[in-house]
Amino acid sequence: MTDTSVDPPRTPRRSTAGAAEGPRPAARRGHRPGTTRPDDGNSTAATRPAGTRPTTARPAEGATGAAHAAPPAAERSVAGVAGAAGAAGPAGADLHLDLPATGSRRSALMDALREAIRSGRLAPGTRLPPYRALAADLGIARNTAADAYAELVAEGWLTARQGSGTTVAERAEPVPPTRARRSSRPPRPAHDLRQGQPDAAAFPRTAWLAAGRRALTAAPNEAFGPGDPQGRRELREVLADYLARARGVRTDPDRIVVCSGFAHALRLLFDGPRAVLPARTAGPLAVEGYGLAFHRGLLAAAGATTRPLPLDEHGARVGGLAEDPEIRTALLTPAHQFPTGGPLHPGRRAAVVDWARGRGGLVLEDDYDGEFRYDRQPVGALQGLDPERVVYLGTASKSLSPALRLGWMVLPDHLVDRVLAAKGEREAWASALDQLTLAEFIDSGGYDRHVRRMRRRYRDRRDRLVGALAEHAPHIEVTGIAAGLHAVLRLAPGTERSVLKAAAYRGLVLDGLADYRHPLLAAEAMPATDGLVVGYATPPDHAYPAALEALCAILPPPL
Repeated sequence: MTDTSVDPPRTPRRSTAGAAEGPRPAARRGHRPGTTRPDDGNSTAATRPAGTRPTTARPAEGATGAAHAAPPAAERSVAGVAGAAGAAGPAGADLHLDLPATGSRRSALMDALREAIRSGRLAPGTRLPPYRALAADLGIARNTAADAYAELVAEGWLTARQGSGTTVAERAEPVPPTRARRSSRPPRPAHDLRQGQPDAAAFPRTAWLAAGRRALTAAPNEAFGPGDPQGRRELREVLADYLARARGVRTDPDRIVVCSGFAHALRLLFDGPRAVLPARTAGPLAVEGYGLAFHRGLLAAAGATTRPLPLDEHGARVGGLAEDPEIRTALLTPAHQFPTGGPLHPGRRAAVVDWARGRGGLVLEDDYDGEFRYDRQPVGALQGLDPERVVYLGTASKSLSPALRLGWMVLPDHLVDRVLAAKGEREAWASALDQLTLAEFIDSGGYDRHVRRMRRRYRDRRDRLVGALAEHAPHIEVTGIAAGLHAVLRLAPGTERSVLKAAAYRGLVLDGLADYRHPLLAAEAMPATDGLVVGYATPPDHAYPAALEALCAILPPPL
């Protein structure tokens, strides 16, 4: 039974909807005859103390409202419309509703709720927030929200029970679900032997999580503010030590800039109004005759012209750089030529550094998988020969996961400020929390242990690939297997396209060698060869045997 008498004065209390509640007035105002409506524990809503929200609708900028209020401590119901806690779903849950800027607030709220239910966005049984919380967040009068709830209960859209709150009514025929959007992505392949991807199942989740906990515990408060575009000092210090020890890089933390990967580094150097090496002044860029088409496309989009260097068994033929006076920058993969395999010959390493010194140019070193070598001594970074003429570019994409989006640039001293200017005043790409975690992961030895473990696993994968080919296709030559995460299978001339078609028919995804050839590489400088680029690191362990079986099945017989 509702008490309509006037309560004695009491100290106002704060409701969770954000308004201070004052003394109860004697009479209820604004109630429409013939309908029941919920009550929030007061018998009237006539008198509103100072400091509460007005009962008028929000101005035009509030046309779209969303309820974000928690329920009151004790929510009572009149006529069973609005209840307290205990219904299915959290009380006071967020509810997004679109209300027009003009017109009746009650009609607009009812229309918005009907549409949300009709479309299936509010499923049967979904609990609605208390009308006081909804009214506060939408900037409308409590009476308006209460009346809307009551009418929708009467119409059968909503259900209200004493002590159970207001929920979307159950229906004999549920609202049909929205038709799923047809995805433009191709279906997942049956067998995945694409290059450039580590085994995602081997990510060191437990060790990474432990490193993250330690890093967050020790992180200073300022680490949770705007990011430094140069990267967290903790990561740069650890990287300087690790790269010197493992890759022979000569640097200090102040010459390292953290980025979100190799592509991001290229964009900072060549693309945008603050590009470090703008195409209009830097001239053409020398690249290896075989390389990733994505990188060539990125450079072309930035306006840079690329000129291919032919390859042989000793890597890029860098002697041609001196013959082209326009070229002042070269992009190379000295430790493991991508994708054909093999390191740059020591004599050519020295020659390209001498060329950069004499020309006043730069060498961009892409050390994309330098940690993984099997049948050879490790090849140190080219950067160690001349830190002022080589830009060293590395990432965690192959060693850990491309999902981390973390990379680093080791720069000559005169380029540091220019790269930072290109990045802007705040870090917009690399997460500071991921940087702190990676710093802790490296510093604690977890990174070294993971790389050694994966080196053994990938070597076993490579050996199984070589063994399967020796058994089922001994006529196929395999190259580029002394290091890295992929191998190149040489095919007879004219067979590459048909083999790729056969692979697609069997659900096997891999790349043809022709996709990596520079379109301007002349046949007389380097004849084209048919082949397959096989990434043996990509499949998880349980899927690898079937992938090898499918690969051997599509290889052509000997001529």
